[in-house]
Amino acid sequence: MENLRLHFANRPLPERPLHTGVHRVVREAAGTVGVGDQAQGALLARICVDRRGLWLQVANGMRGVHVNGRPIQRMALLRAGDAIHVDGAELRVRSACHDMQTPPPRDGVVEGDPRIVLRGVGGLHHGRSFPLTRPLLVGRAREAALRIDDPAFAERHAQIELQGDNVLLRALDGSEGSWVNGNPVRNALLGAGDQLVFGPQHRYVVEIPWVTAKNAESEPEDEPAQPPSGDNQLAQKPAMSFRHWPWLLLAAALLASALSALLMFGSI
Repeated sequence: MENLRLHFANRPLPERPLHTGVHRVVREAAGTVGVGDQAQGALLARICVDRRGLWLQVANGMRGVHVNGRPIQRMALLRAGDAIHVDGAELRVRSACHDMQTPPPRDGVVEGDPRIVLRGVGGLHHGRSFPLTRPLLVGRAREAALRIDDPAFAERHAQIELQGDNVLLRALDGSEGSWVNGNPVRNALLGAGDQLVFGPQHRYVVEIPWVTAKNAESEPEDEPAQPPSGDNQLAQKPAMSFRHWPWLLLAAALLASALSALLMFGSI
């Protein structure tokens, strides 16, 4: 995990660091949403940080929790850049990003690499992959590879191209509307695992096969204070059953022998 923090989008509160452990999301006595290990109020959800990543755990009976506009009934795996809506509040997961004030000049033709892709994880292009075999245009233009059909977007909003082993987001107009790992940007250098968002719902993750994603670069040394409930037990049950198989087979063989003997001597 790299510098994960929680941003209150609709409240003037300082961002909260998301360290290893469990962070309670509660409805406070004043009716506002609070986050913290010692937060007091009706439990709405928990944000758990452990070796596997970042998890949202919805409290029993709680409804109306969404991640990136998708309703969550029980549990969801989070990544930097995700937007959590709970009890009328919007919380954004943020992490570091390489924001650039001035992008490098274009060096003519940019060589592509089909192994580096943008994978759609939300919006119109959910589930699609866009290989960076050439620079990708983002905007409302018909020729745009990532077409954003939104009046607030320019015809040519931005361009995504390769910059060595990284992906460069280059602004083409003066408007806002690009986010990297939950941070508003115009120009940015993207690495494996970074989430790029245009508007409220068009989401993409950078995938570079030979580079480890940022969210998996380092593992916390401490065990989580409270891991997501049920998952560990469910994951361990198959392993336990495999260990018990030899005893079950032996018991079945003994039972079969006993039945055979009973049939044999019973027929005499």
